[in-house]
Amino acid sequence: MKPTYARGRLVPALALIALSVAFAPPARADGGPLPVGAGGDPSSSLDWKPCSQGADDALGGELDRAGARCAELAVPLDHSRPGGRTITLALSRLPAADRAHRIGTMVLNSGGPGESTLGMPLRTRAAMKDVATRYDLIGLDPRFVGRSTPLDCGWPVGLWVRSAGATRARFDHQVAVQRDLAERCARRHADVLPYANTRDTARDIDLVRRALGERRISFLGYSYGGYLGAVYTQMFPGRTDRVVLDSAGDPDKWGPRATRGTEDEAERALRGWAAWAAGRHGTHGLGATTARVLATVDSIVAAAQDRPLRVGRFEVDDQAVPYLLSVGSGDDRPAARAEFASTVRTLNEAAHGRPAEPGAELAGFLAFVLTSAGSPFAGPTAAIVCGDRAAPRDPDTYWNDVQRSRARHPLFGPLKNNIWPCAFWPNEPREPLTHVANPTPALIVSATGDTATTYEGGKAMHRALTGSRLLTLRGATAHGIYGEHGNACVDAKVNAYLATGALPTADATCVSD
Repeated sequence: MKPTYARGRLVPALALIALSVAFAPPARADGGPLPVGAGGDPSSSLDWKPCSQGADDALGGELDRAGARCAELAVPLDHSRPGGRTITLALSRLPAADRAHRIGTMVLNSGGPGESTLGMPLRTRAAMKDVATRYDLIGLDPRFVGRSTPLDCGWPVGLWVRSAGATRARFDHQVAVQRDLAERCARRHADVLPYANTRDTARDIDLVRRALGERRISFLGYSYGGYLGAVYTQMFPGRTDRVVLDSAGDPDKWGPRATRGTEDEAERALRGWAAWAAGRHGTHGLGATTARVLATVDSIVAAAQDRPLRVGRFEVDDQAVPYLLSVGSGDDRPAARAEFASTVRTLNEAAHGRPAEPGAELAGFLAFVLTSAGSPFAGPTAAIVCGDRAAPRDPDTYWNDVQRSRARHPLFGPLKNNIWPCAFWPNEPREPLTHVANPTPALIVSATGDTATTYEGGKAMHRALTGSRLLTLRGATAHGIYGEHGNACVDAKVNAYLATGALPTADATCVSD
């Protein structure tokens, strides 16, 4: 998952493949071809129209003004029954301006899972600069996300992405909450939950490819979107052209417990921010040394264990504070660090019982996490994660892991090892997790300080895709790099690959600036 204070972007049979194939047919449930004509021919089913759905549709209006158009595509709910019930996918297309030198179509995914991608062509076009004029950019809301037959379980993000707390009693309360969340989602969506998963999303992408009339597509995915892109290459070999997987983790570790083992990265990021804040004590007032800034953080955590902190209209307890600290310290850009310093200062005021009014960024993030505002994101995120891989059912498994991790990582161990609704999910995954192992050419982009999918995870993805090259951003705490972190070296190397189709001759490195 790739969460930020502005928006949420919350966290894989060996096959040798031919890289040049004829026009590919649609997919069976196992990822292979269906008989020609099965499930209908989607190639003529896209009716491109304006994207705006009304005067209050800011995203649709922005897409329209940029020259994009939107369409819907009906796909099978259950890909093993192509003639059965269908769901609707929403997609946008920002067409290539330079049709004479058009390279092809690029499908985008911004991660989550659960984050809408419909508007992503706008920011991707900016990142690609002149190269963007040679691609049709496709923003596709995956099944059950955004405008694609949305799934909403009716609970905030902050009810399930939480720390276990300091005591067994607090953890047991979490167990009851997570069970309730799973039951609530089952009551609303029991009929579709078995079909919320990455493999079915990959099958949808291949039907979109067919509907667009493309033999092959290019793909750009961030975070979970990188995992989705890797799964697509495994299930549909030879149907990709240029593939960029940014901040993609270890495909074999994807699932409900993917955050385990990221404690060290989270602590290094927090210490890095604390050193930065200490050098600006005159501005932020959090401590003149790294140790003193971290002591301020510790005092906030301790205060939240005694009582929830009152931050404006919100109450932030000891199970929410570690999540705020983990998210806020995971971006080392100066503006992000300054915003996080403001957050810590606000929390510190609340910890001392003083009035603590959040700024606009923090207020928006707390509303997203703690109220129903984040519910449309939380539901599909949980459904896809739980639908991809089964989680342990015994709460003691999680408590024992929390306690073991707490001994070394008292702040982030209880967060990274906590129980999720997947422990009580109403259905087991319909298929095993996809084992990614193929020679698809791809560019893997990873930062050495990534706190979400980690640099080790990026290297594991590079090993899984044996035809790939790894582009390392060294010395950066970042998750989501190309076109987002502002590193000119990374952006130039990705754009060179997208323009020429030639991967670097060897793994490459850029340095944080």
